[in-house]
This record gives sequence, structure tokens and C-alpha cells, in this order.
Amino acid sequence: MSVKKISTSFFVFFCLVIVAFLLKAYMGGQFHSVETLQEYVAKFGVFAPVILVVIQAMQVVIPVLPGFLGCAAGAVLFGSAGGFWCNYIGISLGSLIAFLLAKKYGVSLVQNIFPKDKYDKYSEWAGKSKSYTVLLFLGMVLPLFPDDFFCYFSGLTKMRMQKFAAIIILGKPWCILAYSIAFAKLGGI
Repeated sequence: MSVKKISTSFFVFFCLVIVAFLLKAYMGGQFHSVETLQEYVAKFGVFAPVILVVIQAMQVVIPVLPGFLGCAAGAVLFGSAGGFWCNYIGISLGSLIAFLLAKKYGVSLVQNIFPKDKYDKYSEWAGKSKSYTVLLFLGMVLPLFPDDFFCYFSGLTKMRMQKFAAIIILGKPWCILAYSIAFAKLGGI
């Protein structure tokens, strides 16, 4: 069985377990307000933020949902500071995992995860770009940048892990912080 099938199966199973818990909570009236949702999540204790970190890491590795949805959930559930840290740690870990997966398994993995036209477009652009590193950093700072793809794509370049990690660690928090503050205000936290 391929790595993609194993990771996809794990992610689907994990999502089904989460959906089952959420459905049970919804039927039990836990989602009537932000307060009741926060009370429900608080029952998971220390595991609540850990679950969000894992979800955010997995959403980068298996790009199904946009990351800002997790940022919104984190800010509403844990406040702007708590949500920020959970999201930042999860997204950063997922980004590093995606980079390493691309380094190890190469072009075929990236082409299996993303559409061929997207791969072709960006590989041609990055191949010609003399400032890919700067553009990658700016992309990590900006919202709505296709981060997941570029984490994988960067693993196909000659970029070293240390350089990529520095870009993630220094560039990623700004967008996540903006999301965390905005969504916490929307959630009334």
C-alpha cells in the first residue's frame, strides 16, 4: 500500500471519529452557542488543543480543507492566543512533513496530490525564478496563498530543510496571527 493511501486512510478514519464525536455533540445541543461549544471542547482537557494541532498538521499533509477553517475553529475555541499557538504549531509541523515527503518521494507524489496543470504552471515559474525563496517567504506571510502546494513543491527544489524551516517559522505566524485575532473577535472571545 502506498504512503498516500495509508496517510489518506488514517486521515479519513481520524476525520470520521471526529465527525462522530461532533455529530453526537450536536445532537446533544452542544453547538447552540459559542459558549456551549467551548464547554464541550473543554471536556477533552489537554487533548482538545492537541486534536486541533493534529488536524492542522494533517490538513497540510493531505490538503482537503483550507487551513483558515482550522484557524477560525482554533480562535473561537481557544481564544486568539491559544488558537494561534495550536494553529501555528500544527501548520508548521504539517508544512515540514509535506516538504520532507516531497524530498523523499519526489515529483510523482506531488503530481498525485495536485492537479497536473497546477504542477506544470508552478514548476515552470519556479524554474525560471531567481527569487523563489523571497516569493515563498512572502507567500507564507500572505493569506490565501496556496501554502500546501508550495510546501510540497519546495521539497522538489534544491532548497535545504533548514532554509525551508526558517521560512515557515519566520513567515507563517503573521498570517495565522491575523486569522486568530480576526476570528476571535468574530467569535466574541
